[in-house]
Amino acid sequence: MSALLEIQNLCAEVEGKSILKGVNLRINAGEIHALMGPNGSGKSTLSNVLFGHPKYKVTGGRILYQGEDIAALKTYERARRGMFLAFQYPVAIPGVSVANFLRTALKSVHGDAQAVKSFRKLLREKMELLGADEKFASRYVNDGFSGGEKKRLEILQMALLDPKFAVLDETDSGLDIDALRVVSEGINKVMSPEKGLLLITHYQRILDYVKPQFVHVLSDGRIVRSGGPELPAELEKTGYLRRDGEAVQAAA
Repeated sequence: MSALLEIQNLCAEVEGKSILKGVNLRINAGEIHALMGPNGSGKSTLSNVLFGHPKYKVTGGRILYQGEDIAALKTYERARRGMFLAFQYPVAIPGVSVANFLRTALKSVHGDAQAVKSFRKLLREKMELLGADEKFASRYVNDGFSGGEKKRLEILQMALLDPKFAVLDETDSGLDIDALRVVSEGINKVMSPEKGLLLITHYQRILDYVKPQFVHVLSDGRIVRSGGPELPAELEKTGYLRRDGEAVQAAA
């Protein structure tokens, strides 16, 4: 049985600089994987490459999604196949309401436009699931939003689009304790045994709420260590580097 997502010896560069230097990763349906690592290790580059950002050039390896090599697909084509990316820094769109934005996104990904009445019913159901206030839908996208509201909107998009595979790029960035708990609860409600999730983070704190089965450490463009849910606590104590300055490596 093929994996939901399989990355094979992936290499990529940006503006001629090599960033990913042979990443290997396999994610099955129903699995939550956390990707950790120091700044500049290539975590956000990996998320951009997975979703076909034109600034990033794949120089080797393969990205298989449900057994299909998607390297040549445009970003919107990957989204239509059930892939989703939550941004670390969501962009504000003044003048565009959350409801209109989400209805347009739903049409772009799934094709046919839903009737206004059925869309509003679906949106209301998802907002209730995530505990979002009804007035949230009439506000302009991320315009004047707090950090927690921006990230909650990302999870609302995820709930509405219902992707098979999602990457959350530092969703915990800039969140206080209460916002982190609310956003994490939303992630857990949206997940299901049919879906896979790659959670990119610097810190253990979100992993206290969203429990990964597998944790990986990315350093200098390669996954240098993998383990179970106990690994983040160890990293909190030891850091990503040994005392000699070299990246922590997996035991031989």
